[in-house]
Amino acid sequence: MSADTSAFPTACDVVVIGTGPGGEALATRLAKAGLEVVAVESRLVGGECPYWGCIPSKMFIRAANALAEARRVPQVAGTSTVEPDFSLVAKRIREEATDDWDDTVAADRLEKAGVTLVRGHGRLTGARTVEVEATDGSRPSFSARRGVVLNPGTRPSAPPIGGLAGTPYWTNREALETETLPGSLAVLGGGPIGLELAQAFARFGSVVTVLQSGPRILAPEEPEASQVITDVLTNEGVTVLTDVKVTQVEHTGGTFTITHGDGTLQVDQLLVAAGRTPNIDDLGLDTIGLEPDRSLEVDDALRVAGHDGLWAIGDVVGRGAFTHVSMYQAQRAGSDILGEDLPPYDESFPRSTFTDPEVGGVGLTEKQARDRGIDVRTGVAPLNESSRGFVHGPGNEGVVKVVVDAARGVLVGATFVGPAGGESVSGLGVAVRAEVPVEVLRNSIYAYPTFWRAVETALGDAAE
Repeated sequence: MSADTSAFPTACDVVVIGTGPGGEALATRLAKAGLEVVAVESRLVGGECPYWGCIPSKMFIRAANALAEARRVPQVAGTSTVEPDFSLVAKRIREEATDDWDDTVAADRLEKAGVTLVRGHGRLTGARTVEVEATDGSRPSFSARRGVVLNPGTRPSAPPIGGLAGTPYWTNREALETETLPGSLAVLGGGPIGLELAQAFARFGSVVTVLQSGPRILAPEEPEASQVITDVLTNEGVTVLTDVKVTQVEHTGGTFTITHGDGTLQVDQLLVAAGRTPNIDDLGLDTIGLEPDRSLEVDDALRVAGHDGLWAIGDVVGRGAFTHVSMYQAQRAGSDILGEDLPPYDESFPRSTFTDPEVGGVGLTEKQARDRGIDVRTGVAPLNESSRGFVHGPGNEGVVKVVVDAARGVLVGATFVGPAGGESVSGLGVAVRAEVPVEVLRNSIYAYPTFWRAVETALGDAAE
């Protein structure tokens, strides 16, 4: 639902450009606090997460994991027959997760909170002023007494590969909108999005090949995590190619032909998951003297450096492209706008990749810590060697790794790869955030038999 733009006042308290999870939450909070808030959205209220990201992808992954677990039954419990039906998960995504990509419920929720929603593309025209190229053809302009919050998000990137732009390749959006399972699929990119979807499609029956330009998949995470996921995917029939340079893509007769350093690959569909581009190129930033390359510099209150009355949250501030990070930043920006005191910024940076096993990480990797000049000690414990791993059997692949600042005696990072690894790393996240002494962690009781006991083993390894 869109409001009548002709009725909008030119003055308000705050304009929020972009209603991804952070922008929506911030606009709602400020409106409920009594401020006049205008929210500008060019696509769907809620942003990438509920329509193409977090929610539909995890629904797909949940279905794929159920298939994998059913296939493990003969190893531990009896017999099973698994017949994948992709139409069921496609139906759930369309009807339950996205309302057929209709944001009426979210838009109504925003407006009921007291927010004025403007459909269209918003641009700064100067300090605290925004003009909207509205979908109804009008061009309303707003002057914000307190300021403007930028939450424009990102869009899928396409690498400069010959022929690619002219082909009907998928991004994560098309992959989660499809109602047809491809017989074969190439995934260009070995990051979280590409790997999550690669494994899910493979478990439903697609023949999948992952093409990674660098030396390993999940490059930002620990090498141990990359190795576990590589081994699992390979054992499930996914071909993982690293150090691959794709030079040409062609599409003829319904088939993609991908040329790379080792030859050619022909598949029914190509999924490009090679990163994302911040939507900062058409925000009117030049009108206030800003010409950022990829991200906006902000302080811990999310104020854009050198510009009073301007905040930025989410992917475009370069502090982690995750929904939970955007929501945290929205909370802080909202408190700053309302004049509330702020506690120190949480630098622990928790994150999860929802492959099976999941990869949960928090804080710094070993490399990041060493690059900062930290005197590092590490400890590693394979999950399948733990008591719970032995009991669990099939699907017990994983590893726990801890990164210790030896001088201060605290964890600065940790990785938990395993069943529910994204959940399990939370305890280590508290330890990193609160700087709990490693000696306290070692002098703690770890319930038996749980995967969590592998943390105790890793801490012991770090002490040797």
